[in-house]
Amino acid sequence: MDLHRDEQNTVTFEIVDRVAWVSFNRPDKRNAMNPALNRRMMDVLDELEFSEDVGVLVLTGEGTAWSAGMDLKEYFRETESQGLRGTRRAQRESYGWWRRLRWYQKPTIAMVNGWCFGGGYGPLFACDLAFAAEEAKFGLSEINWGILPGGGATKVALELTGFRNAMYHALTGENIDGRKAAEWGFVNEALPLEQLKARVGEVAQVLLKKNPVALKATKDVVRRVGTMTYDEAEDYLVRAQEAANSYDNEGRKEGIRQFIDEKSYKPGLGAYDRSKSKA
Repeated sequence: MDLHRDEQNTVTFEIVDRVAWVSFNRPDKRNAMNPALNRRMMDVLDELEFSEDVGVLVLTGEGTAWSAGMDLKEYFRETESQGLRGTRRAQRESYGWWRRLRWYQKPTIAMVNGWCFGGGYGPLFACDLAFAAEEAKFGLSEINWGILPGGGATKVALELTGFRNAMYHALTGENIDGRKAAEWGFVNEALPLEQLKARVGEVAQVLLKKNPVALKATKDVVRRVGTMTYDEAEDYLVRAQEAANSYDNEGRKEGIRQFIDEKSYKPGLGAYDRSKSKA
């Protein structure tokens, strides 16, 4: 058995028109995350993050699931049998790539094609945008087998949908479909499965037209300001804008020039033409 090859196959990707379509690839396990998949995800994120061929990353799943969460056999039996050392290593590997994805250099989109359970809420929240099939199922099933929703899942539910929905979701273990997930705020939109990839591709193309420095800065500030007071956020945003300008001040000036001098676009209706920016 080629263990390295098996690990490589747990996550696959293809790059089409500057969009990296990354897929969990354990369909027989409903794409449950095991140590091999988590290690492979970190490698994939490393490979794509600064590639000039990639402007947007889409995360989806092969088969009928997005991710059924953590692989119970490998994490809650085999890992725990190694004691605290094994548990901490497993946590570093999974939480590590979720954290990496939250602050990724490129915009990220979760394309939830099927089951999204428990630990799957980690990468769901890590992605900047999320779109789901109406047929998809979301659930915190931990209560049904006697534990609490850990690994950040409880925080994700509360962050995305609020106190009452999160409490009901976690206490009952009842699943919701993609439509309800959109209503609750877990995802931006829900669509029939056959329309999902086209819609995600459409949004990815919109993002590709934006200034990449501004996209990264915007991703970061949206995540950061939620826990700040207004005054703290106001000051932080001033500094963040200054930092972004230091990386791409010419890009900002070109956008203003096209609006004020050329009158060639309207910021409220679309992005400026980046092909005219100085190299």
